[in-house]
Amino acid sequence: MPEPGDLDTFSSPRTMLGAELRVARKKAGLSQEKLGEPLFVSGSFIGQLEAGTRRMTPELAREIDKILGTDGFFTRNCQAVTKSKYPDHFKEAAEAEALAKAIREYAPLLIPGLLQKEAYARAVFRAYQPTATEAVIDELIDGRLDRAALLGDPTTPLLWCVLDEAVLRRVVGSRPVMAEALHHLANLIRSHRIILQVLPFSAGAHATMDGPLKLMSFDDAPPLAYLAGHTTGMLLDDPATVGRHFLTYDLLTASALPTRESLALIESVAEDYAHDEHL
Repeated sequence: MPEPGDLDTFSSPRTMLGAELRVARKKAGLSQEKLGEPLFVSGSFIGQLEAGTRRMTPELAREIDKILGTDGFFTRNCQAVTKSKYPDHFKEAAEAEALAKAIREYAPLLIPGLLQKEAYARAVFRAYQPTATEAVIDELIDGRLDRAALLGDPTTPLLWCVLDEAVLRRVVGSRPVMAEALHHLANLIRSHRIILQVLPFSAGAHATMDGPLKLMSFDDAPPLAYLAGHTTGMLLDDPATVGRHFLTYDLLTASALPTRESLALIESVAEDYAHDEHL
């Protein structure tokens, strides 16, 4: 085992901690399912810990140390993975997102964080926290723009989004801010970096009327679903539940406009905002 603190030297401490868990588990002669039983978690959850797609809590680390006889290694080093610049309800989902090979997201009200421009993000955070200092807002924006850096890779992760038409029509910040935000989406579509569909008002009732949905797929771990609410969030890993959410997303894409028509609508609305700016 590495000495305490060794994991702090790696750019992805959670991935390294997961790799050490895999080594220790195999050394103890336990399957993922057998290790999960006394911890009251599934074997797939242990697999996600080992792949780095789930966070190891201090409580879980202490129990793992007892079961595997690792002399407090995981208790000491899990502190390196508890630090996060994201809110508690979202930090685990954000860190899983950074490891995902494919992300599918339905956004009913806002442009997804990965696709937001700075001015749009600033307007969103200011609406959430009208009395916050500029320093607090700047810190939140930095975290959001850091997430958007995922799209710097030309192909990974695959990002497929469905936006409700309300996302295009609600003016966040100002009409110039909306023009910039929607032109950004159009540029990402035209450069083939993302797949994006718009769910029009004319679609009527649809499969995801109860809120946003994010689905994440990985090369070496089971998929996850994330459901968000106001200052709350749930990261789900139960295979049957996640499978139902993937079916929901498939139904949603079937109700949405094709990609070409979606791009035309986004560009049309963006031009309307830009035209208004110059009146």
